[in-house]
Amino acid sequence: MEAYQSSFDGEPGYLDWAAFGPLSPGVRSEVHADAELLGSGRSSSIDLVAEHAREARQLVAELVGGDEGQVTLQPSTSYGLMHAVFGLSGTVIASTAEFPSITVSLTRAAEAFGRVTPRWVTPESGAVTPEAVRDALDDDVTAVMVSLVDFRTGYRADLGALREVIGPDRLLIVDAIQGFGVVDAEYAAADVVCSNGYKWLRAGRGTGFAWFGDRALERIAPVLSGFAGVEGGLPMDEVPRPAASAKAFTVSNPDALAAARLATGLREVRDAGVARIESELVARTRDVIQSADRFEIPVATPREAERRAGIVALAPPAADVAPLGAALANHGLTVTARGGLIRVAPHVGTGAETLRLFGDALAAFAQSRVW
Repeated sequence: MEAYQSSFDGEPGYLDWAAFGPLSPGVRSEVHADAELLGSGRSSSIDLVAEHAREARQLVAELVGGDEGQVTLQPSTSYGLMHAVFGLSGTVIASTAEFPSITVSLTRAAEAFGRVTPRWVTPESGAVTPEAVRDALDDDVTAVMVSLVDFRTGYRADLGALREVIGPDRLLIVDAIQGFGVVDAEYAAADVVCSNGYKWLRAGRGTGFAWFGDRALERIAPVLSGFAGVEGGLPMDEVPRPAASAKAFTVSNPDALAAARLATGLREVRDAGVARIESELVARTRDVIQSADRFEIPVATPREAERRAGIVALAPPAADVAPLGAALANHGLTVTARGGLIRVAPHVGTGAETLRLFGDALAAFAQSRVW
């Protein structure tokens, strides 16, 4: 953990890990080394870099609790979700407040084939709770799509409780991008887990992946299956059936440099330990919440540690959103302001100086507030 924390070498003030994770030193070094290998033109060097794809799949499988054959690399989280939902049939429950990776994918699948029917829910709290899902269930429902961590409020879904509510015969499809690598989630309760390495894994864009459990492989048709989604090498003079493994949900061969970045980011998380990372992140988010409480700034994020991850959503009155955002920016802090909320997202490497700047910014805002 000490080595992992010391690898956060950015300048103080960055509190926007839920938007983008600056690349770790290890990832940056790997990129440079692999770029040199690919520049050599030697087959052995090209093959060496390509081997990172297998390593990345193995590491994803280890962190999810599956096996390599259940993992496929994707350009993004959305690609994995579209592979899943385009191969479904029946009614699929999802919240209208989900990130568009879910809402748009589900809508496009319904429009394209007519085999999928969205059942939209809009929980009063905005959180996809087991109770909200239970109220929407009937015999037509075949799957539920949900974010592990809500991108607006930071609410962390209870995957185990959702599985208990929907039972063993429906699929649970999870967008895990806002929690993968920083929360010790119950992925065994899910059937599909899609994520990307460009946020909390610090691996840059293009590092998406998807895990398909046994139920998913049995029930989801590999509609978007390309030539790389077959067993063996390049198919010549024939069109074979898609592979029986998660490889079927592949369109083309992965970007070797992206796979190398992903493998490095995953290895750093695996070595530090996800449970230990989560424990440290709980402390950082608690510090942010306590600072907000000190200056009477409402917080939309759950107070319970088990119901949040790395996002703390400040919910000031509408008239205070712009002044608060300006105070944060004036103190050199990077956050995301969207939809009336100010999203503050620390990581385990967020140091005391950044938290001090955050407190100073809130103090400056409080002093200028008109009561």
